[in-house]
Amino acid sequence: MTNGLSLSTMADAMAFAEMVAPTEFAPKDFKGKPAACLLAIQHGAEIGLSPMQSLQSIAVVNGRPTIYGDAALAVCQSSAVCEWVTESVDGDGATMTATCSAQRRGYPAPIVSTFSVADAKAAGLWGKSGPWSQYPKRMLAMRARGFALRNAFADVLRGLVTAEEAGDYQIDTVAIDRSNVKAKVVEVAYIGPRLEAKPASDVFAKAAGAIERAKTVDRCESLRAMLDERKASGLLTSFEFDDLVGQLHARIGQLIDAGQEAIA
Repeated sequence: MTNGLSLSTMADAMAFAEMVAPTEFAPKDFKGKPAACLLAIQHGAEIGLSPMQSLQSIAVVNGRPTIYGDAALAVCQSSAVCEWVTESVDGDGATMTATCSAQRRGYPAPIVSTFSVADAKAAGLWGKSGPWSQYPKRMLAMRARGFALRNAFADVLRGLVTAEEAGDYQIDTVAIDRSNVKAKVVEVAYIGPRLEAKPASDVFAKAAGAIERAKTVDRCESLRAMLDERKASGLLTSFEFDDLVGQLHARIGQLIDAGQEAIA
């Protein structure tokens, strides 16, 4: 992923950013902004992207640095901890469900994330103007991909969410009247998707606690079966299920690193 120009010093990186910023090679949000180009290059370098790849793959969406979904997939697939990633979209119309499965090396089972039309409706995304109306199948796939890759390869992506997902986050602007200040102060807060902002359910909290207390890989496997049952019965939402599976696989990784036996 890092073939091409190598920038070994801050001076080199800044000189490159100043050269690129006024040209057509700089994305419109970075055009004429050497500092923004430099920060995009740095974000990309931290996950293994070359300078030009970084400029084309890193974007600031709703005030948050993000990575485009295709680049996120490429970064994860090129990592030594990734064995494979598969994707599919099944069904038609209102029954469509996107699935992304990601196998991390050394883990007993792949992480599987789904995102359906029903999930999109619950999040207020289905029928939304823009990509959700123009390319609904791809947007479902991008959301399932984002969840799976972040759960399986959080260390590879280093906290970057996909630009496609971040574009759906809501930003609240709240005017606050302070009695000791003449002017009103406007504060902007990032709050994320409405559905994800809901308080965790009792089922979610109990499952998260059980995962944290798990002492063996065998126990983690039994907890995974329990999560599947809870989701099938409707006690866990897709968002809660994906979050818990990510916690579960992280716990399995901790146990394996600590010398616990892996399941054959």
